[in-house]
Amino acid sequence: MSAPRAPRAWQRMLSGRRLDLLDPSPLDIEIEDIAHGLARVARWNGQTSGEQIFSVAQHSVLVELIARRQAEVAGVELDRRWRLAMLLHDAPEYVVGDMISPFKAVLGGDYKGVEARLLAAVSLRFGLPAQWPAVLVKKVKAADRASAFLEATRLAGFKVDEARRFFGTPFPLDPAVEREHLSPWSAGEAKARFLARFTELASIPLHDPSAGGPP
Repeated sequence: MSAPRAPRAWQRMLSGRRLDLLDPSPLDIEIEDIAHGLARVARWNGQTSGEQIFSVAQHSVLVELIARRQAEVAGVELDRRWRLAMLLHDAPEYVVGDMISPFKAVLGGDYKGVEARLLAAVSLRFGLPAQWPAVLVKKVKAADRASAFLEATRLAGFKVDEARRFFGTPFPLDPAVEREHLSPWSAGEAKARFLARFTELASIPLHDPSAGGPP
């Protein structure tokens, strides 16, 4: 009697790459696959207003923008690697989807382990450290929470006081910038704008003095 076949733990991407969720290789990661997937993954389980979903790709562009604005207020300029990390902070969701925080808490360590391995592989693929330094993680979380506050109150039906309890003090954006980045984009536009920002960040030389030093 033959042994039971092990369950499939890889996903085939449109690029043709086959990504192993248990042991992801940076060589199997393509930015086009990430952008395509994230542009079709809904934030807030799709419970947002508007005809289009508010995608993880759009959220990622907003987080990177907020991180830059937060740094400017603090009188510093983020190194382009850290700006790239902001854009890619939710990259694992192109494979595993966007689990809402309450469900992540239910799943616990198994989900977090898969997510961490995927993020490490993505990071290595694009020149970031596999393990992000604590100062970078802190900045990512601050920008992510600020983005979540705006999304929650503008799109997901949260009252301001309720959003403050979950996401902290809001970070103000110019009204025109806020309208542009919180009006849900189509999947095609979200993918294009995510890729455009990635290309812009990736084109900045690593040691360009104008990019600023690490935070």
